[in-house]
Amino acid sequence: MADEQNCGACRERQAPGATPSPAQNGTRLAFTISNMDCPTEEKLIRKQLEGMRGIDALQFNLMERRLTVTTTLSVSALQAALGEIGMQAVPVTTEGGLVNVDAQSPESSRALWWRVGGAGGMAVLAEGLVFAGMAETSWPVVTLALLAIALGGVDTLRKGWIALKTFTLNINFLMSIAVAGAMLIGQWPEAAMVTVLFAIAELIESYSLERARGAIQKLMAMAPETARLRTAEGQWQAVEARTVSPGQIVQVLPGERVPLDGEVVAGRSTVNQAPITGESLPVEKQVGDAVFAGTINEHGVIEVKVSADYSHTTLAKIIETVQEAQAQRAPTQRFVDEFARYYTPAVVLMALFVVLVPTVFMGLPFETWLYRGLVLLVIACPCALVISTPVTVVSALAAAARHGILVKGGVYLEGGHKLTLVALDKTGTLTEGRPVVTDVLPLNHRSVPEFLQLAMSLDAHSTHPVAAAIVTHATGQGVSPLVVTEFESLTGRGVTGVIDGQRYYLGNHRLIEELVVCSPAVEERLFRLEAEGKTAVVLATTTEPLAVLAVADAIRESSVQAIRELNAMGIRTLMLSGDNQQTASTIAAQVGITDARGNLLPEDKLKVVSELQAAGEVVGMVGDGVNDAPALAKSFIGFAMGAAGTDTALETADVALMKDDLRKLPAFISLSRQASRVLWQNITVALGIKAVFFGLALAGMATLWMAVFADVGASLIVVFNGLRLLRSGNGMKHQDAGDAP
Repeated sequence: MADEQNCGACRERQAPGATPSPAQNGTRLAFTISNMDCPTEEKLIRKQLEGMRGIDALQFNLMERRLTVTTTLSVSALQAALGEIGMQAVPVTTEGGLVNVDAQSPESSRALWWRVGGAGGMAVLAEGLVFAGMAETSWPVVTLALLAIALGGVDTLRKGWIALKTFTLNINFLMSIAVAGAMLIGQWPEAAMVTVLFAIAELIESYSLERARGAIQKLMAMAPETARLRTAEGQWQAVEARTVSPGQIVQVLPGERVPLDGEVVAGRSTVNQAPITGESLPVEKQVGDAVFAGTINEHGVIEVKVSADYSHTTLAKIIETVQEAQAQRAPTQRFVDEFARYYTPAVVLMALFVVLVPTVFMGLPFETWLYRGLVLLVIACPCALVISTPVTVVSALAAAARHGILVKGGVYLEGGHKLTLVALDKTGTLTEGRPVVTDVLPLNHRSVPEFLQLAMSLDAHSTHPVAAAIVTHATGQGVSPLVVTEFESLTGRGVTGVIDGQRYYLGNHRLIEELVVCSPAVEERLFRLEAEGKTAVVLATTTEPLAVLAVADAIRESSVQAIRELNAMGIRTLMLSGDNQQTASTIAAQVGITDARGNLLPEDKLKVVSELQAAGEVVGMVGDGVNDAPALAKSFIGFAMGAAGTDTALETADVALMKDDLRKLPAFISLSRQASRVLWQNITVALGIKAVFFGLALAGMATLWMAVFADVGASLIVVFNGLRLLRSGNGMKHQDAGDAP
């Protein structure tokens, strides 16, 4: 199971909602279909298109009413085929590869509401006439009922006819049969009332679903459409943001949103980064600092050198990832869809059984049992059951994204509540990731500056945080690097290179042991520094150690709180570090982790995760998305820390914590647990209501209009219950409370 959910660091993902195809050589065309809300419409479209030559694959996103077709056919041919089944397909407009969700809301007009309102008035009047003593089959009652059905139910009846032609069981077919059956047995006012109630309920349900769909619209609205660009003459000119190229300079005034990712080259201000990182407090920005599209400049005027075009900003990647995540079916959703495939035909057969057995074999009144069978047909529609899962998942995905937690799909959102153990990298995860040099201890008569020069010369070619600290420290001491030849990075150990004809090594205790140049004097210094929680490296030649250098990395205050919260949630924690065991244990103890494992190479971390999972643990791995990629890929869910603006981290992990704040990890797990509870609440409510009305229908205590209320009422209950997760993100705001200076 874990392998099915691993990230794409070592392989490509197949979206669970996609239809696989062995060879997809056609063009990918995307359409929005305003009346594609329910899996019943998906089934209808599949029947229409899958048999056509030139169709390679279909992918559905019901929450955004989007159909993606891999095909060799033209747009017009597909539109014509969909038009035959009443589906008006509009080609999706894109901006830099992102779906423009503004085009995805169904059109609704006052005329539609007036039409349904008029139908309702006639249906009520027909019921009133019957209540006053007029016969249900009298011409005034029948006339009013027919007018109400024509005004309020024409769309339902038309869709029901299409479903009948294509042998598709859906709510429109069931409602059409119910209305026709009611008219057949003379229940004209009830047929009219059922039609009107269903039309009203459909409108209400449509507007309810729009709240979940609107989450992505809010994300896209964060990206400004215009930017103030510096021209060749040095003037500022307003242009479309999508026309600005990397390297150009844009100006951002107080109160404006930053139009594109970039680096501040002039000015100073504070920026609200909540749209990207979920931080509740503004962050100070000055020359050299990175800023992200969609964030809000609060005070000063800043000039920004653009680093990414409109379609490749961090915000654009977030939007694209959430859109793709919406299209994926979570495990519960796949279960519900499969259940519905067998549930609906079974209930239709049950309705036929209810009509035929009492009347044919028991001689009971046909009209009575036909009516009860029609009630069963109306309550049979699984829309409430099926729509509950995507609404819940999308609401949770949007809530997480608003607070700086980017989840790659419902499978990871739903899987978060299963985690039993979280393994964490040390540098950059539990610590700041910006170590500073604290000690330079010579082991012979040569001077400190000389050793610093040799160390910085080697580390100038490395990207490791410890190497960066040594280079920064040496530069601050006025030391310049020497020329290094034959440089080589020794994974998990250190670096080596030749300087002035002499080969030097700079690395950890393991490297010195392998070189067989370790001594009691070296070990004494190493153990002392490591006991202080410092990371120590040794500068050496092939024959002797020269100096010991130590760096210290400050622990994030948020890490201590995050570990405390994880422990309170019953989730065990484990630290995996490439540092020596003594340093790893010291840092782990300071943050509250009792199990720390040091001296680990990337393959060692992978082995630890594999062993834990083989022992039955459900493991989450937190790292930087680069050095920890194998372990992130193997874990049940991989988490990347501080992924804002980092392509590798965004691509590697299953969940990206956009800010360097580990407290977002327990927030994600809490959201996952809540989402899981809501999913099963919705399934229970949907099936429970149907079970109750099945019993009432068989007992003759339920009417057709009650069945409509039960079906659509169940849909509204599960939709609104799922939408509660949009507000659950408010509980994440406390995660940033400790950010105040």
